[in-house]
Amino acid sequence: MQVPTVSAPRADAAAPSWKSDIVSGFLVFLIAMPLCLGIAMASGFPPVAGILTAVVGGVVSTWLGSARLTIKGPAAGLIAIAIAAVQELGGGDMRLGYRRALATIVLAAVVQILFAVLRSGKLGDFFPSSVVHGMLAAIGVIIFSKQVHTLLGVTPQGKAPFELLAEIPQSLTRMNPEIALIGLVSLVLIFGHLGLSTRLPALKRVPAPLLVLLAAVPMGLLFELDHEHTFTWSQNVYSVGPNFLVNLPGNLLSAITFPDFSAVFSAPSLKYVAMFALVGSIESLLSAKAVDMLDPQKRRSDLDKDLLATGVGNLISGLLGGLPMISEIVRSSANINYGARSRLSNFFHGLFLLLFVAFAPMLIHRIPLAALAAMLIFTGVRLASPSEFVKTFRIGAEQLVIFTFTLVVTLATDLLVGVAAGIALKTVVHLFNGAPPRSLFRPEIETHHAEDRVVLRVRHAAVFTNYLTIKKHLLRQADARHVELDLSHARLVDHTTMERLHELEHEFRQQGRHFRLLGLEKHRSLSEHPLSARKKMVDADLGLTS
Repeated sequence: MQVPTVSAPRADAAAPSWKSDIVSGFLVFLIAMPLCLGIAMASGFPPVAGILTAVVGGVVSTWLGSARLTIKGPAAGLIAIAIAAVQELGGGDMRLGYRRALATIVLAAVVQILFAVLRSGKLGDFFPSSVVHGMLAAIGVIIFSKQVHTLLGVTPQGKAPFELLAEIPQSLTRMNPEIALIGLVSLVLIFGHLGLSTRLPALKRVPAPLLVLLAAVPMGLLFELDHEHTFTWSQNVYSVGPNFLVNLPGNLLSAITFPDFSAVFSAPSLKYVAMFALVGSIESLLSAKAVDMLDPQKRRSDLDKDLLATGVGNLISGLLGGLPMISEIVRSSANINYGARSRLSNFFHGLFLLLFVAFAPMLIHRIPLAALAAMLIFTGVRLASPSEFVKTFRIGAEQLVIFTFTLVVTLATDLLVGVAAGIALKTVVHLFNGAPPRSLFRPEIETHHAEDRVVLRVRHAAVFTNYLTIKKHLLRQADARHVELDLSHARLVDHTTMERLHELEHEFRQQGRHFRLLGLEKHRSLSEHPLSARKKMVDADLGLTS
């Protein structure tokens, strides 16, 4: 594989600058504030819960080994789990469901801390890319299906994603014109910012959520949403009022809510504990890895320490009434673009949120819910964008099948079942493509040493289920300057393994070492993508055509 040459970081970028971190922290705060509010409300939590999570993620988790440039806070990827937990555990009582959901977050945080102690940061390397992206696409559809009704100012009847999608035409005919106008303007601004910023790079310095608020808040004042009243439009009477605005408590202390542990060990609660712990950990680890790749200084984070910081942060957040947090990729990418140098930027972003909620809660109350819905719809559309389907298909038709299957099963059931189904299907695809069952979890690896060069030969299969073992053998060769992985005897090398080996090759390069793949010329690529799965054309050991 060819890895692009990476230039050495400039000397002036080597030393962290707290001034740069204050600036980036402030700009990320402007992005995070409306998103935290929107994610909390979409999750069935009080709006301030999202702010509380980001404050804990910034002010506390920063000092526990958090990855250097990541921003921690609530994430859209956990909305589907949170709202389902509130609805199911409360049995129709949203307040009770919220407090019981907090209990599952606390228990899930303990599980995440155990993951970190057991050095399970490597979990991020196990899950197949197509399954993870299918799960994220399903989350995007779920977010869109719920928030489009909020943007139109309509309360839907359905609860499940497919029901909510089917109800969109009806909501369009029943939409509240003033609320829908705020939502439509917000949508145009946030999608327009995305399109124009590619042509006008200077626009990237202006956070899109800030533009939305600068338009939506004055519109809310114009329509007098702060008091209950009716208006007539096209011979129809509509009601508007404070229920279309963000509702915050008078002070931050009164927002603190303690968990209800009365049903935490029931089967439904344990299901959500597992989902919060697994999905939250996977998302956070993948985001932290992605942010490391964007770091101008090419520093590598200790993923186990980052998982510990996330787990402790979630423990505190859950005990105080907040949402679960992860290392969030969108805010973290913006953090880097705004010039962050160290983990202090995460701290300052949390500090600015704390100060704003403490001293200016009435400004937050002026934000229309339709504007927050527009921001979440933007997030959902990007997660489930048609380009994701095209990108997956280019990697391989089998990847698109797994991606789509994971998406549909997740929408029909829940995230845990969807991910499990995707993994099961991918395993079946591997067996169909010639991977021997015995090699799925226990790869046969031979190691050959020659001075400062080590060659590892993998037989039978190199796939996602056994990649962690292959990686462990590679990392054991810490003294070897040249490491080669011979895959000439592997019948199948899947896309996830190709992707992970590409990342590993990059890490070796950063260490001044060399890593090379051998034997792939004997394999047929399942697509033209450079990291597509490879299937052996002729099995040299058995003399059979694959």
